[in-house]
Amino acid sequence: MDGFDYVIVGAGAAGCVLANRLSEDPGTRVLLIEAGGWDRSPFVRVPKAFARLMDDPRTAWHYPATIAPGRHETWQRGRLIGGSTAINGMVWSRGAAADWDALAPLGWGWSTMGPIFAQLEDHPARDTDGPVRLSVATGTDPLCEEMLETGAELGWRRADDLDADDGERIGYVTATIHAGRRVTAADAFLHPVRQRPNLTVAVDTVALRLLVEGGRAVGVRVAHRGREVDHRAAAEVILAAGALATPQLLQVSGIGPADTLRAAGVPVLLDRPRVGAGLREHRPIPLQYRLAEPGGYNARLGSPLGQARAALRWLATRGGPLALPVLDVAAHVRSRPELDRPDVHLLMAPFSAAPPRPGRALELEREPGLLCLGTVTRPDSEGSLAVTDPDPRTPPAIVANYFATAHDRRVAVDAVRLVRELFATGPIAKRIAAETLPGPAAQTDEEIIEAGRTHGYCGYHAIGTCAMGTGDDHVVDPQLRVRGVDGLRVVDASVLPAMVSGWTSAPVTALAWRAADLILGRTTD
Repeated sequence: MDGFDYVIVGAGAAGCVLANRLSEDPGTRVLLIEAGGWDRSPFVRVPKAFARLMDDPRTAWHYPATIAPGRHETWQRGRLIGGSTAINGMVWSRGAAADWDALAPLGWGWSTMGPIFAQLEDHPARDTDGPVRLSVATGTDPLCEEMLETGAELGWRRADDLDADDGERIGYVTATIHAGRRVTAADAFLHPVRQRPNLTVAVDTVALRLLVEGGRAVGVRVAHRGREVDHRAAAEVILAAGALATPQLLQVSGIGPADTLRAAGVPVLLDRPRVGAGLREHRPIPLQYRLAEPGGYNARLGSPLGQARAALRWLATRGGPLALPVLDVAAHVRSRPELDRPDVHLLMAPFSAAPPRPGRALELEREPGLLCLGTVTRPDSEGSLAVTDPDPRTPPAIVANYFATAHDRRVAVDAVRLVRELFATGPIAKRIAAETLPGPAAQTDEEIIEAGRTHGYCGYHAIGTCAMGTGDDHVVDPQLRVRGVDGLRVVDASVLPAMVSGWTSAPVTALAWRAADLILGRTTD
């Protein structure tokens, strides 16, 4: 049994930030627990190699999720140092100021969070020098330039910095890539302080349950190499395992909906109905187009020979298509002109995906194509997560509940029609031969929603399963302390009660930075 001041569960975006900040004082003992291994795979460094990491159970958790009766999909999350920042699409987006301001009554408004982002970022378009090194890869392919020109024809402002304002805009993606290499949370925050003698990192260590004595979290029981060990925390236990693993660990520890826990054979410590409820997730709907003539990445990356050439180019120069984020171009747009701000985000790239094959990483079509993902930015459909077994190594039951609300269905339908308008306009329209996915058969509202369920997939942005709030029924308070258990805090995407307009890696990083100040008593908010 080892003793520490802080025990942090999860070495992803939040956990790496917390390990860095909480171990600054050499007199403070910090333990960071990660179920996966070190981030030594060469595919971590190669930006476009993310699909290999996502499909490998050694580097990604594979959670089964129900999207409709009898219909299932797999949600991947990072299972290595760096967490999902080591396997994600590398899109960095702060989220809209208006969405942060909706959290201002909880102390998380834009006036608080905006300066934190500025402190974190090393951005080529800004006068910043933070630990997260970012890049914007411009001019990646002529097709991308034509997408940008077409967006401008529709009235979207072309932006060199997509986070500069919250209006309708289109531009190249801001990515966690520097000099052609992926920048993970571990690169930015953990590896630079790895040698601190007061910081211990335990890899291949699965958190089994929380240790609670007299109403206080005093540690975590873990499994490591077939042996169970208790690690005790004198100050706090901090859950930073993400919006799926954190509520699961709370539930197997007896903190959650009493009926759910009893049905799973877990003794009830604290009846908290909202643990695992309120799950929100993006559902990108893909539209693909066949090009009328050669172009794009398919020819370069759609065959073993093309992939080998791209790999050699990356090894020699850290350039080429393998040095780019998951998709090249992003846009934040309004689904209808009467709206006051964007409610849809798009991701576009000059390639098209081949039909998925079981057990295979993402593959590209041989014929030239384009891909655009249309996503409801702020979905309000809510799913749930519930344990079915006391062992946290048994996947929980996840119900996605996509498109459950009239709002989400309307915005999704409008998003698809907006994408079709984009690719029927201006310079890019001259490149298009046909829409191949979902295809011309999907025209009515219901046909489009069904296409979203059939061809779409999770956005890897789950939130809300331990949402913060001021009411006694909320899982955590505005300081992210778990109600009903002293010495226990949650710091990850699960505490967000609503999406903050875009992708979640950057918001979680900033959230963890501020949480460290709260933990250390450096702010009274």
